[in-house]
Amino acid sequence: MKSGVRHQLAEKMAGEITLSDSPGLALKKWRQSFNIPQGVLAERLDVSPSVISDYESGRRKSPGTAIVGKIVDAILSIDEENGGRYINKFAKILYNEFDEDVIYDIHDYASPVHLTEFAEVIDAVPLCGPMDQTIYGYTVINSLNAILQLSSSEFNRIYGWSTERVLIFTEVSTGKSPMVAIRVTPFKPRCVVLQGIGPEQVHPLIPKLAERDRISVLCTKMDVKTIISSLRGKLW
Repeated sequence: MKSGVRHQLAEKMAGEITLSDSPGLALKKWRQSFNIPQGVLAERLDVSPSVISDYESGRRKSPGTAIVGKIVDAILSIDEENGGRYINKFAKILYNEFDEDVIYDIHDYASPVHLTEFAEVIDAVPLCGPMDQTIYGYTVINSLNAILQLSSSEFNRIYGWSTERVLIFTEVSTGKSPMVAIRVTPFKPRCVVLQGIGPEQVHPLIPKLAERDRISVLCTKMDVKTIISSLRGKLW
């Protein structure tokens, strides 16, 4: 694994955890982003799983910079031993710019945002899936250009720093194409928003695809520019 990539990732992760208003939740986000169970991380750090749980829930005092550094190093080391799948994913985000014709906007949150609050901002209505969950970011995507221009590996870049996010696909006709594209890629978002249509226009296959991948699907007819300006205006 390139040391430069590892170093930059470590700095970003440690900085976000340390500076966050909710360090435990930021730590949990990164652990989950690397798909590492609490028990596996605890074993690497030679502590009980309850210690990690207490940090993430805020029951234990926020870890200092030295402990955060050890936790980040453990997460990265575990991923390297498993082939570096997630480090490679994040490396593409570090070293590649997004085509403006594909990605209209992308943002990550240091602390979780309730999906219901997010939906209210963009005037989105639920189609299927639970709303009692949280997200850590969003990406606004031109659905047609993403499908036509991005390979399966490049498609994964739209997830930013966490898959626990909302993917907003713009100018869709039925929503079938983006949901099928998600179906055949390894990473799944927490939620998909279909922009430009209402629930009555959604392809009947969508709820079935969403249920298989445990994705909540919403619809909004708010225009793209208003969606972006509204989300950027929120101090989450």
